[in-house]
Amino acid sequence: MLQKYKFGFNVSGLVIFLIIMLPNFIWFAVPAPNDILRQESITPIVDTIGSVCQIIFVASLCVVINKERDSIKISPLLISSIVCIGLYFSGWVLYYNGIVNTIVIICLTLPPCVAFILFALDRKNIIALIPAVCFTICHLIYGTVNFIL
Repeated sequence: MLQKYKFGFNVSGLVIFLIIMLPNFIWFAVPAPNDILRQESITPIVDTIGSVCQIIFVASLCVVINKERDSIKISPLLISSIVCIGLYFSGWVLYYNGIVNTIVIICLTLPPCVAFILFALDRKNIIALIPAVCFTICHLIYGTVNFIL
């Protein structure tokens, strides 16, 4: 299986990461009204595992390339990933408008993870897919336990 992969720089992996992280960069600099996301997490172990998985999958998206992948083009997986990014950005717009509820928290939690998973599938990057799924599970636990339950 590893013979299908090579190390290199995947610009599209970095681009999707930066696009998805853009609202987070804004949030770090400009607090939202009713900013519950700044409260201390009650799931620190899950958060740490999630952070490690995030680093691994982002690095894998950026530097691990499947030799059998097609060149990047519009595909159902890529379109679905873009839709997820749109949902995620919509969640941030609602959040910055002071709306904080279960739907908004889910929009901030699930769509960016699914966007990464769909992108990894589109790029045939199973090495990135595995930690992305683990990150998704941790991110859902974090969002649910800290802000929904």
